[in-house]
Amino acid sequence: MKRASTRIVRAGTTAIGGENPIVVQSMCATRTQDVEATAAQVSMLHEAGAGLVRIAVDSARDVTALAEVRARVPAANLVVDLQENYRLAEQVAPHVDKIRYNPGHLFHHEKERPVHDKVAFIAGVAERNDCALRVGVNCGSVDPAMASKFEGADPPGLAGVTAMVESALEHCHYLDGLGFSRYVVSLKDSDPRKVIEGNRRFAAARPDVPLHLGVTEAGMLPDGVIKTRIAFEQLLSQGIGDTLRVSLTLPFAEKWREVEAGRQIIADVEAGRFRSVPEFLDHGLNIISCPSCSRVENEAFIELAFKVREMAQFAKDYDITIAVMGCRVNGPGETDDADLGLWCGPVAVNLKRGGETVGAFPYDAVLERLTGELESLIARKRQLATP
Repeated sequence: MKRASTRIVRAGTTAIGGENPIVVQSMCATRTQDVEATAAQVSMLHEAGAGLVRIAVDSARDVTALAEVRARVPAANLVVDLQENYRLAEQVAPHVDKIRYNPGHLFHHEKERPVHDKVAFIAGVAERNDCALRVGVNCGSVDPAMASKFEGADPPGLAGVTAMVESALEHCHYLDGLGFSRYVVSLKDSDPRKVIEGNRRFAAARPDVPLHLGVTEAGMLPDGVIKTRIAFEQLLSQGIGDTLRVSLTLPFAEKWREVEAGRQIIADVEAGRFRSVPEFLDHGLNIISCPSCSRVENEAFIELAFKVREMAQFAKDYDITIAVMGCRVNGPGETDDADLGLWCGPVAVNLKRGGETVGAFPYDAVLERLTGELESLIARKRQLATP
């Protein structure tokens, strides 16, 4: 398989980039503070072949738990997701091999402080603690200034790609200026077309930077793997991609399937076996759901996602997107582009109609309300289609 000539970035015992094998990653679905469950899942994912295992940290208690997990599973290479608090980098860095930050989240935290200074803080912490970095840009959470600057720059179907790429390039510029080169970049979206286009553009502009591939909120099996294959097969076959994750909505005990799916896709591309179509054909019902991870605020989210898919089959012939998000990090913003969206909090589910909030409903009542919204949406589509 053709590979791009990216530089090598070390993260613990894993080497990303260059001619090294493509690294498969996954993320813990357990609550970080549940040390027993989190350590068990880290061990499971590591033994399944994950070169890096990501854990979300959002509080001082999470940091304490992270240290215990590291002590229990020393062989695993750990990545921490800083979420919305970049200052936690200083506390988590001694316990991990790589730190991931989202430029969009960095923009929102301590707005009075220049973004460059925040990046300098994270890079300094990483340097002192022998950590690599990942600049993780998501199309659904690009910072508002960048999104506004490039609004309308993309053709229909690729909206937001330019802002995503430019955000990644900007942060590469920051890190390069600081003399920090031990970083990788990811450019993700739930739409495989945007993932393909964004990574192609970035690879052309910065062929030296290793890329982490992923399709966010890919959903449940088998659809989630199909969407991911569409992006990965086209990118990997062009030499783009040094590490990857297949993000699936799965029961906690089955997170190892993400690793299995990633390894299978790599093996197929290396052998010249392609299973996807040349373009992402998104006609008909499209359900996107985020992967089960430690940010999920109520485990009922996973069961709800499966119920939504079953309920919505009567709409399978309509061009409708339903998004099911499991936490406050991805929920509010990444449901905006869906026709109907659910972002799930600790005790209630927020139902959205595009960018408009319909209301918050108990987990055992939201499905009925969603069904009604879906029926109304179909009725409107039928009315518009009637001459």
